[in-house]
Amino acid sequence: MDTLDKAERRHQRALERLRLLRPFDDEFMRCLFRDNIPLAQFTLRILTGRNDIVITKCETQKDMKRLGGARSLCLDLYAKDTIFRIYNMETQRESGGADPKRARYHSSVVDIENLDASQDFSELPETYIIFITETDFFGEGKPVYRIERTNLDTGKPFADGTHILYVNGAYRGDSDIGKLMHDFSCASADDMNFRIMADNTRYLKENEKGVRSMCKVIEELVKEEREEERQDVKEEIVEKMLRNKALPLEEISKYFDLSLDEVKRIQARLSA
Repeated sequence: MDTLDKAERRHQRALERLRLLRPFDDEFMRCLFRDNIPLAQFTLRILTGRNDIVITKCETQKDMKRLGGARSLCLDLYAKDTIFRIYNMETQRESGGADPKRARYHSSVVDIENLDASQDFSELPETYIIFITETDFFGEGKPVYRIERTNLDTGKPFADGTHILYVNGAYRGDSDIGKLMHDFSCASADDMNFRIMADNTRYLKENEKGVRSMCKVIEELVKEEREEERQDVKEEIVEKMLRNKALPLEEISKYFDLSLDEVKRIQARLSA
């Protein structure tokens, strides 16, 4: 009975969290766009201003694991269209997550993912890296900031096929982008402008099957968040022990159930 009570409490907490979620929130976005080609196509057409986009593949939380210790990525939305253009769309609630070098890294990882050893560089696909920031990252009041490489001495575009877009999630206007950013900030389908956004939001928040899938995702994320919090606390204690030179590295490793490499990584971080 006690176990059932705990499960019910977890479910009720998930329902409360679900009511407040918006497309800007990671756990909601991953379900909203999962395998949802029509919604991805609709959104990407507005953000890029290209009505010719016809999406053929759409994934959320796509893992791009790099070998040799290089940093891996988990992409919010990864899509391809009929002429093999690649789209990576990310929502960034904190400005730190939209650092220009992060956009550069996303672009490079997407490139590596899409060129095999036997292919010529000319076969690299055209790519769009799109960061939707909840606040106006560049502070100029524009709906979209388009980043393109340019030959500074000729003033002409350096046509390498890469495009980086920063979308101002705080922008509100009568344009489709303004209306879409309004929808990204809505917790209620009834408040949304676009029917396709409202219908998909309503399914996840009101349909029994949709609610069940969302609650499962939320409960898994809560578990992950608690694990991360426990790991953070563990690392804080290890940091204090390293500063005080309380125990040899090997003993710290055994006591806190960390690999020796992890302990050395924490030590290196303290020395940086």
